Amino acid sequence: MSTAGSAALAATAVGLGALTGCSVSTAAGGKSDGKLDIVASFYPMQYLAEQIGGTHVHVTSLTQPGQEPHDLEISARQTAQLQSADAVVYLKNLQPAVDDAVAQSEVKTKIDAASLTTLEKHGNEVGGHAASHDTSKGAESGSADPHIWLDPVKYGQVAEGVAKALKKADPKHAADYDKNMAALRKKFADLDTQYKTGLVNTRTKVFITTHAAFGYLAERYGLTEEAINGLDPESEPSANRVKDLE
Repeated sequence: MSTAGSAALAATAVGLGALTGCSVSTAAGGKSDGKLDIVASFYPMQYLAEQIGGTHVHVTSLTQPGQEPHDLEISARQTAQLQSADAVVYLKNLQPAVDDAVAQSEVKTKIDAASLTTLEKHGNEVGGHAASHDTSKGAESGSADPHIWLDPVKYGQVAEGVAKALKKADPKHAADYDKNMAALRKKFADLDTQYKTGLVNTRTKVFITTHAAFGYLAERYGLTEEAINGLDPESEPSANRVKDLE
């Protein structure tokens, strides 16, 4: 199996979410048995809320299964759902419609994943640990790469922030959130180890992908990502870029 295929398979297998961030649950929102009602922007955010919140939360996703997260448009029903939620977990600068809806909402607990780790600027080519890049804390830089959930270390940093926010919003169940976070922390550590050991003897460290989504993964494990398109999945590759990859 190619390096790119192995990386994508591993990420999907542990629940980091496919590149599209497909959701496995989009049930209608609403308070249920005193649970914390959380709206997630797309599956990687939903996964964190569910894993950390456990039985004390009710989580729904704004992004439908199979839908491209970048293209999401918020419906009137989803806007109402967001307004009535106790908390929202989202990734700023990935889904403009979500950013606008969250900004206009009166949700008490707004958890922006982009503010919980360090973002970097990535182009079409990311060359492993040797790559040079700019960094920015949070989402102040519009050109920063938002695909942090594909790096188990950065994703883990986001999870820690989500756990902290849930404990603040629902201190009654703080001990359970800590317990659930400990289990999730172990999952990410195990995945990190699997990547490190599994990629040691690869024949090549270079992989080609259509969408430049694996920059953080490439840097974390010394790989080189060659993307046909940039961070925007709807962009068209230039003739020069295609020629470079031939």
